[in-house]
Amino acid sequence: MMATQLWSVVWDCRHPNQLGHWWAETLAWRVTKASPQEVTVEAAGDDRPLSLVFVPVPESKMHKNRLHLDLATASVDEQAATVEQLRSRGATPTNIGQENVPWVVLADPEGNEFCILDPRACYQGAEPLAAVVVDAVDPAKLARFWVEASGWAIGFESDNMVRLHRPGDQPPYLEFVRVSEVKRVKNRLHLDVSARPNGDRVAEADRLIGLGAQHVDIGQGSEVPWVVLTDPEGNEFCILV
Repeated sequence: MMATQLWSVVWDCRHPNQLGHWWAETLAWRVTKASPQEVTVEAAGDDRPLSLVFVPVPESKMHKNRLHLDLATASVDEQAATVEQLRSRGATPTNIGQENVPWVVLADPEGNEFCILDPRACYQGAEPLAAVVVDAVDPAKLARFWVEASGWAIGFESDNMVRLHRPGDQPPYLEFVRVSEVKRVKNRLHLDVSARPNGDRVAEADRLIGLGAQHVDIGQGSEVPWVVLTDPEGNEFCILV
């Protein structure tokens, strides 16, 4: 058993309350916490795959995100209806270099890219979150680090993509997809992991540093109860209490 587990996707945003509620409605999840400092959105039921956490920052989005969500659909008609419905709620089409692809790329009201996928058997059971997708220069290497950090296991691997499955093998998955561009700026979305009960976040930080992580200062100060690291490709993540 791994000593840390994937816990949440954290979004820097100008308006956490508005964006958190937008994503809650999009996923048919629920807002479980709402304060000026943090809005948390979670799936209903006991089998919570992970939470979405929206935190305030003063700056607007300026660059393509290296992490995004993919939403599943069960049919071509459902895909088209989902796109139309999301556009009516403020999503906008965006071009990140895709050409003749069967999925649709949209941006949420703060410009964060996400995809509405064409029907695919591997995402059956997604409701509707199919995957959290991370850009990677070396998907195999990065995925193996995140196996150790997340507690999820490799469920599929090709030259250009590695998919991690959470316990139970049901979506959403964590996917690492090959890109040519290296990370250059602080990520606007990042992953958080949690030490398991009775775990030691400092010891876990040391373990992950031994696997290629590094400490990073993103302005968090010395008093926060979490540890901020970067993974082997420079993506920020936190180890929570």
